[in-house]
This record gives sequence, structure tokens and C-alpha cells, in this order.
Amino acid sequence: MKPAQVELVQKTFGDVAPISEQAAALFYGRLFEIAPEVKPMFKNDITEQGRKLMSTLVIVVRGLSDLPSILPAASNLAKKHVGYGVKAAHYEPVGAALLWTLEKGLGDKWTPDVASAWTEAYVTLSGYMISEAYGKAEAAE
Repeated sequence: MKPAQVELVQKTFGDVAPISEQAAALFYGRLFEIAPEVKPMFKNDITEQGRKLMSTLVIVVRGLSDLPSILPAASNLAKKHVGYGVKAAHYEPVGAALLWTLEKGLGDKWTPDVASAWTEAYVTLSGYMISEAYGKAEAAE
């Protein structure tokens, strides 16, 4: 990622953080709408799951300026998710739900540059996580 993209992601996430509970609810609502097959994977309290999601995003967004510092945690998280039944194909609807949520949460601040920066961040991390969890072949698909 380019430094300007990292800065945009970090700046705009600061605008979403104050509405983290609503953002998490929007995210899971959208995810279950576009990928209903993943809903059974979420056996625990979805509000608590939303808090975990937002906490993870805080760490990831802060770490984007030093990507190698967050890659070990991203690798562990990806491998852990395999045990929950997550497949490489699930990363696409998760990304779509995340970007949709950010667009809704940011409103007028969701510009083409912001969309591009967030897309690049998600593609970079999800590609890495897929390759760590499932191997290089599935990451290339």
C-alpha cells in the first residue's frame, strides 16, 4: 500500500470508530444478507462478535503503517478461522460487507480515493490471510 492510502484508511477509520457498535451491526447484517451460508458459523453473541471485529480492525488499521508488524497476527487469525469453517471464498463477501459498511458509515467522506484505499487494504490483508490459511494456489484464485 502507498503511504497516502494508509493515511486515508487510518483517518477515515477514526471517523467510524465512534459508531463502532452500529458499524458492526451493519457489517453482520450485510454479511448475512449477501452470504447467508456463513451465519451458522456465528454461534456466539453477535454483539460481542462485533466488538471483537472492531477491536481487530483497530489493531489492523494502526498497523498498516508497519505492515510486517501485523502479519504474524493476521496469519494466526486466518488459520484460526479455518477451524470455524471459513473457506477462502468467504473472504470476498466479507470484504464486500466491510466496504459497504464503511461507505454507509462514512457517508460523504466515502470518496473514490477512500474506497480505493480501503479496497487495497482489504485485498492486501485478505490475500495474505488466504495464502497463509489455504496455501498460495487458493490465494491466486
